[in-house]
Amino acid sequence: MTISSGSLRTPATIPAVVPSDVSSNTSMPRQPHLSAAPRKSAGDRPLTRVSLAYVEHRVNLYLRFGEPLRELRLDRWRRCASFAPGAVFCRVRWESNDYGTTRWQLMVLQACAPGESMQRIAGVRPGAQLLLRAEGETAVQAVLRRIDAIEALAIDPTQAAPAYWRTLGNRLAARQPLPAYGTERHAAWLRGEDLR
Repeated sequence: MTISSGSLRTPATIPAVVPSDVSSNTSMPRQPHLSAAPRKSAGDRPLTRVSLAYVEHRVNLYLRFGEPLRELRLDRWRRCASFAPGAVFCRVRWESNDYGTTRWQLMVLQACAPGESMQRIAGVRPGAQLLLRAEGETAVQAVLRRIDAIEALAIDPTQAAPAYWRTLGNRLAARQPLPAYGTERHAAWLRGEDLR
């Protein structure tokens, strides 16, 4: 498989996630389980826990953007990132088998507070609002290029308008041209937030 997008992160391009003692013939670990994730204390806000994993040439489940409050390494393959309510983050999933890539998935999610409506998503506890979902290499690459364009404008993707991510997801699903996110749109979003 050839990768044409500079923003497309494959297992070989994320050294921070790869432990030094993982060999290429490592067998696939069991599905990540978050029972060992940090529990909230009485004074803490409820957190959204997101499972992340890396097994060389098999699985790479990582954050493209987002600022977790904390990260916990569960073992040499798995980590757990915790987000405060309202935090926006992007999780990318890449999977492969002996014959090549089997799955590309990208989701932009927003952590929720207790009582807010949320979707149940595998690997995200207790759930989150799904702002955008892209399936397949072509769709994921298109969204990654949009994220790169936002960062090129010196805008943090976590601060972009949630309506933009929803619109981008709807356009992907309808196979329509994807909208750009510019500084004017971002400034209008920030002004609207200031008025709330």
